[in-house]
Amino acid sequence: MRLRNLLFLFLLPGATLCAQITLPKVLASHMVVQRDLPVHVWGMATPGEPVSVSFRGESRSTKAGPLGRWSLYLKPGGAGGPFQMTVQGAGGASETRTLDDVLVGDVWVASGQSNMEFEMRKAATAADDLPHAANPRIRLMIVKKKAAGYALDDADSEGWAVSSPETAKEFSAVAWYFAREIEQREKVPVGVIDSTWGGTVAESWTRLAALGEDAALAPVFVSWGRMTERESDAQLEDKDQQRQRDEARAAGRPEPKFPWHPELLSWGPGMLWNGMIAPLTPFPIRGVIWYQGESNSQTERGPLYDRVMRTLIGDWRRQWGVGDFPFLYVQISNFNPGPGETWAVLREQQRRTLGLANTAMAVTIDIGNPDDVHPTNKLDVGLRLALAARALAYGEDVSYSGPMYRQATPEGSALRVWFNHHAKGLVAKGGVLTGFEVAGKDGQFSPAAATIDGNTVLVTSPAVVEPVYVRYGWANSPQCNLFNGEGLPASPFTSQN
Repeated sequence: MRLRNLLFLFLLPGATLCAQITLPKVLASHMVVQRDLPVHVWGMATPGEPVSVSFRGESRSTKAGPLGRWSLYLKPGGAGGPFQMTVQGAGGASETRTLDDVLVGDVWVASGQSNMEFEMRKAATAADDLPHAANPRIRLMIVKKKAAGYALDDADSEGWAVSSPETAKEFSAVAWYFAREIEQREKVPVGVIDSTWGGTVAESWTRLAALGEDAALAPVFVSWGRMTERESDAQLEDKDQQRQRDEARAAGRPEPKFPWHPELLSWGPGMLWNGMIAPLTPFPIRGVIWYQGESNSQTERGPLYDRVMRTLIGDWRRQWGVGDFPFLYVQISNFNPGPGETWAVLREQQRRTLGLANTAMAVTIDIGNPDDVHPTNKLDVGLRLALAARALAYGEDVSYSGPMYRQATPEGSALRVWFNHHAKGLVAKGGVLTGFEVAGKDGQFSPAAATIDGNTVLVTSPAVVEPVYVRYGWANSPQCNLFNGEGLPASPFTSQN
């Protein structure tokens, strides 16, 4: 397809074989390139055309291939800038691309659905922080929404911008707060690429071939097949809803509200990987922050989430080819959804993904809104992700997680629950410890009395003489209050497989 398009271009009346040098959107003025890794520069030119790139006093040359593609790497270097990068073709000055104000620092990709997409202007702290968002060492790039049936060469974007009140207001609030904290703590330029789409599922962000390699993920394709079969009904429903809106406006009545349903292509396995992530993978990065899961909370999808995410994380790392970079994600918060959604199951799946190396999870069970799927406290979410980055990416000795379930051991008619990440001890915030349940071999859970004993919790219930399983915070919007001494909340969990 690409060769045919190229030949078509050359055969157009008046067309010449002296095509101009083109660069992908991610290579642009004001960008941040990843420190301590080779600097990758690539693009398109006339087939066979010599191309040279100059950056930080170094120049390298190559030739465009038969399809016009070219690619080269420059030496790695430490944080600094601003620098200028020059890309030149055979046409000399007429074919020179100059990228100004380039910084070298750390690049993070922020991805997921609406709670990562949630703009700074909507955050609870926007009035205080947006006026002070000007920071020349923070650079922002937004990838526009694009679903595609194959991996695209370039992302749809306006390019990079310096952080300011104007540029930050439409940017991901979580990602902006994360970037601000990392820049202040690590004293390096930070670039963040916001590639998000509200109301999407994890499998749409995962490469199709990677999903297909795991037979256990066959239900992903069954769900997609069912959605496509229902599409004709959905289109008729959309037309009917629009008719009702038009009639209401014409009659001067308030417009009726209808239940949300997803845009079909944005839920297709691999579709958002193809359009919004694949084009970024030639660009070296420091790591990824991720906030998604709400759309995978349906009963049929939730139990597969850990497997989908392990596939996504492992494959993103392979496709970027810069090592097992930190993948830091947010556990979905407390919310009362409609029927057919099991947020407790999804949270447990997210907790189990921590078994994958170099991952961390920001728990938000204490800062959600039971009545709003989009809680406006994005500051604490960004700070908790930054804590994880400081530990995993930057090697700081900081407590970055609340208590995480490790094991439960029988003790007479009680269970003793052991935790990791119990920095400065365990704390029941607000008084009596709540949120624990126990069950016997029959798996029937009953509320349990729970007391903190050192770095463990002892749980008992008169309704369960011989407890075998324990769980905590097991509800869509649970009442639970276990924290560590650093003020970080414990993750909900169950010991039952």
